Amino acid sequence: MKEMGLEVFIGPIIGIIVILVLIQLLELPFWLLKNSIVGAIMLYIFNFIGLFTIKVTFINCLVAGVFGVPGVIMLLIYLNFIK
Repeated sequence: MKEMGLEVFIGPIIGIIVILVLIQLLELPFWLLKNSIVGAIMLYIFNFIGLFTIKVTFINCLVAGVFGVPGVIMLLIYLNFIK
């Protein structure tokens, strides 16, 4: 009977880790796209209210999508009071 070596246990563990990392790398662009769309919708709603205006650009949508409501507030402060 052949003795089981350490590589029998290490190989599958490394394979699982590689697969999980690849899944995360493939999900990242879709996560950014989804959040950018949500950010654009937030900016359109904010502009529809009409108190302040924020241009709907890719960068603004990305900031609003990734950071959510605090991102919109940060954009509002930066674009209307600092810049």
